[in-house]
Amino acid sequence: QVFLSATSILNMAVFRDHFLLEDLLAEMQKQSPALSFGALQPNGTIAVQGPFPALQVLRDFLLLKAKSLSEEHRREGKSQLRTRRRLQEHRGATETRNSSRDAGGEKHVVVLDTDIYHYMRCCHPRIFQANDVVISGVTEGDITTVSIESAGRKAGAAQGLRAKERMENCSAELQEILRKERICFRERSRGERQRHRQLCERLKPRYPRVLVIPYDTHLDVVGTSAEVFRFTEEVKA
Repeated sequence: QVFLSATSILNMAVFRDHFLLEDLLAEMQKQSPALSFGALQPNGTIAVQGPFPALQVLRDFLLLKAKSLSEEHRREGKSQLRTRRRLQEHRGATETRNSSRDAGGEKHVVVLDTDIYHYMRCCHPRIFQANDVVISGVTEGDITTVSIESAGRKAGAAQGLRAKERMENCSAELQEILRKERICFRERSRGERQRHRQLCERLKPRYPRVLVIPYDTHLDVVGTSAEVFRFTEEVKA
């Protein structure tokens, strides 16, 4: 399996004066079931991942939404929109207070494919290490949102920005070279599943750049094409 999906960051803040963003997000999810949606951020951005054609359909859907907003609609809904805006500002302020450790801190967000996130944690752990910075990840299905928070000092803010850039550059490189192979356990006994897992553990020292992610029904093997092929051939032999 090659990584054929893409991740896009949408800025939905442009719709704030016209829709409740939560309602618009629900409509987008119904319109595009093939896509995975991350958490809606306080600034109105959201990460969306999935096949290119589905992302294109979603883009066209949002363009039509934008075009439908006429000056007449904006005037008629002014009173209601003020109420909606206050509600959204309150929610955003609450979420910001909950997510920030102090008023002086600076926060960056990087959205990663979950398999790439796990691979980076395993094979490139230094990317997640920086002085005066706290890095944490929240996984929602195929998308992992990584938060990079500085302690508020100038040095921490610079370190956080560098950590974000390193993470984004590494993710882009891995997106080009990584492949995932799935070894399924269907109709296999518990002993056979255990044997495969033990074999994977024995092979790990010979394949330090291969990541094995175990599940109840299968194993996912992530790495370069050549290494994944050799690894899975040995497991299946």
